[in-house]
Amino acid sequence: MLNETHYINRSGWLRAAVLGANDGILSTTSLAIGIAAASDTRSPIVLAALAGLVAGALSMAAGEYVSVSSQSDIEKSDLQREIEELKEMPESELEELTQIYILRGLSPELAREVALQLTAHNALESHARDELGINEMTQAKPMQAALASALAFLCGGILPLLVALFGAMRYMVPLQYGFAILFLAISGTLAAKAGGSNKIKSVVRICIWGTVAMAASALVGYVFGVQAP
Repeated sequence: MLNETHYINRSGWLRAAVLGANDGILSTTSLAIGIAAASDTRSPIVLAALAGLVAGALSMAAGEYVSVSSQSDIEKSDLQREIEELKEMPESELEELTQIYILRGLSPELAREVALQLTAHNALESHARDELGINEMTQAKPMQAALASALAFLCGGILPLLVALFGAMRYMVPLQYGFAILFLAISGTLAAKAGGSNKIKSVVRICIWGTVAMAASALVGYVFGVQAP
């Protein structure tokens, strides 16, 4: 039996990790660029990057947990409703499953036989998968998503913090931008590889939107910033 590689079972944690890493790079870099454009001293840049790193990681974890928990609650509610319907109207549920398979291309006789056998094997699992679109691989996992998002944000946000700590102040804005694009390109490549998608498309997309975000932050810093004497 061949072991096939499928990427859909990575969708939950991969989405959270990619979002976290990219947000960590972008938001921390944008903060650093905004402050660097308004100041010629290092300490406020480092402080802003550090504060953004900590606050962002906690915010990402909380946001992912609440969001995915809401999805999980909906799934549980739908599954509970299916349990009740299977108890109260099994024939109607059997017919519903049969119609699903007919719409997918099976003949009425074969669809009925498949529905009967799958119902006998595990009725709830069959309805969850084929009626609701819920299965073990794609089921919402709030804690996994929250941890993946927070850790990824920290990994991404540490990089611009290091640039703020050790980069030359004279070139802080271009250094932050240049390294951020490099980090985003690496992140996009890794995400595409893990998800089995096109690497070039992933890198170009994230670098374009990253440039827009950082340019906006730099503009705000230059327009509203007050250079230190």
